[in-house]
Amino acid sequence: MLVHNWRAVLRHAWSVRLMALALLFIVLEPVINFVAATWVSRNLYIQLAMSAATGLFAVAAIVARIFVQQKISGELNGKPPAEG
Repeated sequence: MLVHNWRAVLRHAWSVRLMALALLFIVLEPVINFVAATWVSRNLYIQLAMSAATGLFAVAAIVARIFVQQKISGELNGKPPAEG
């Protein structure tokens, strides 16, 4: 079941933005590793940096998900919206 303001959540939630960045890094990682392998003989540091950035974005998205964002949550202040 979707939340009542799912469009606003997709546009404004930091957790969604950070997960999109993590997805971008997941998609770009093999491409960057391939290109780096042709230029640099040891691309271990590039692989580690890409994996670390992906992990950090994912963790930041989890942390961002638990904080109230006034633009999305409005005046709920942690209370669930009225059923109806």
